Amino acid sequence: MTILEEAILFATQVHSGVVRKGSSVPYILHPLEAAAIAASITEDQTVLAAAVLHDVVEDTPCTLELLEDRFGSRVASLVAAETEDKRPDQAPETTWQLRKEEAIRHLRQDSRREVKIIAMGDKLSNLRAMHQALIREGDALWTRFHQQDPLAHCWYYREVGGTLDCLRDYPAWQEYWHLYQQIWPGQPSPLDEQRSAL
Repeated sequence: MTILEEAILFATQVHSGVVRKGSSVPYILHPLEAAAIAASITEDQTVLAAAVLHDVVEDTPCTLELLEDRFGSRVASLVAAETEDKRPDQAPETTWQLRKEEAIRHLRQDSRREVKIIAMGDKLSNLRAMHQALIREGDALWTRFHQQDPLAHCWYYREVGGTLDCLRDYPAWQEYWHLYQQIWPGQPSPLDEQRSAL
């Protein structure tokens, strides 16, 4: 069994019974989609395994130590780079801004290309789900989140997207910013810069 196949089986097990926020869609489809997006950029099986596992420490009882024992230090390090400190002793709505600022700062400071690839897979998958929900539900979409201000989410995805410029040559980058403009029309993005340069 390859490291990717083992990661898929493990993630399916630990995310079992969990669904995406505000839907009945099994949660496992998100990390699988994140890995599929990452696979459009790299064939590195360890990176793809980490993409599949990117939420297991943040959202399940799994620890980084367990991941390292089972999948090695590189996978554990890549997953750690994607893992927020959720501060379980505090209400999530009160820590949202701090957690997102920390995530952006860590993503900016981590120069590893594979970290950017996994972040692209994760966040593009989120944008796809948000765009589909916005079409179905309209602004009711935002009530499913701890942070219910759509402009706060706009700020977060704009800042995250700004750290992914090294992936500009890939279709995933173009799709990311296209969906960003669909979800938050009128907000500036690098696609505006591309059009103005033509």
